[in-house]
Amino acid sequence: MIAVRRVAGKLGGLLLTLFLASLLVFFSRFLVPGDPVNFLLRGRKPSPEAIAEVKEMYGLDLPPWQQYLTWLSGVLHGDFGRSLQYRQDVSTVIGERLPVTLMLVVMAGLAIAVAGLGFGAIAALYRGRAGDRLVLIALTILGAIPSFVGSIVLIAVFSVQLGWFPSFGSGEGVLDTVYHLVLPATALAIVFTVLVAKVTRSAMVEQLDREHVEVATSRGLRRGAVVRRHVFRNALWPILTVSGILVAGLLVASSIVESAFGIAGIGSLLVQSVDRLDFPVVQAIVLLIVTAFVLVNAVIDVLEPWIDPRTAAGAGAR
Repeated sequence: MIAVRRVAGKLGGLLLTLFLASLLVFFSRFLVPGDPVNFLLRGRKPSPEAIAEVKEMYGLDLPPWQQYLTWLSGVLHGDFGRSLQYRQDVSTVIGERLPVTLMLVVMAGLAIAVAGLGFGAIAALYRGRAGDRLVLIALTILGAIPSFVGSIVLIAVFSVQLGWFPSFGSGEGVLDTVYHLVLPATALAIVFTVLVAKVTRSAMVEQLDREHVEVATSRGLRRGAVVRRHVFRNALWPILTVSGILVAGLLVASSIVESAFGIAGIGSLLVQSVDRLDFPVVQAIVLLIVTAFVLVNAVIDVLEPWIDPRTAAGAGAR
């Protein structure tokens, strides 16, 4: 019963958050300088009748609240409107670019998980020693490198100098796409690897100082078993709490990396759409990022009792 109420509460919070996010995403376009009608007319000087016709065609003649209700109704049915730039449905424009961005984010996420958890664990297990100091120095240096600078360095070294990887485009076919996305995924993963590594180190150091870990060690359990069962497992929850930030951050930062490597994904599409005042596309992409962030956090909250049984025990006690 407690679990059902917990899930219902999380679902209600999820829907409320998405509703508030939709309000913010839609009405923020009225704060942006510039008129989409000017972009649609390509700088021409049409008659007032032509301007009124264009506004009516795209629903720009309606009051803001009515525009929002029309847009929200369409979103709930999978219709995000029509792109002002491409003259196509927004869902079609995004759908053509979404797969490459998802593959880029998945590859970067795998690299972050392996490197971030690995470096964080090494630093925690060798706390105060040379291994810990070396990892922390490396993380400090990597954390100071912006994604765009990292992209340029990777292109200069591994594409221009060594010729190991391509520096432009996303390739064709699954294997060729993976090959083309190695450098972009690396550039995208750098900063977030630092975040995960630091959180992992902090969480594991906290667990290593706990009494139950000392008791398990005093009973003669092997260090590897102690780390797996009593340290890493209990440290997993703080690590997973950054996943929502990680997913949203990867989708946002992909715009920088995709622009640097000439990849036609939703990140570069977002940059182009902002520049050209293509509000329907901007709204759809921002709403997609917010939805991904909220859903990941909601899933983690629901799974919390299974990840950390102490949470469920505390809830039952109350």
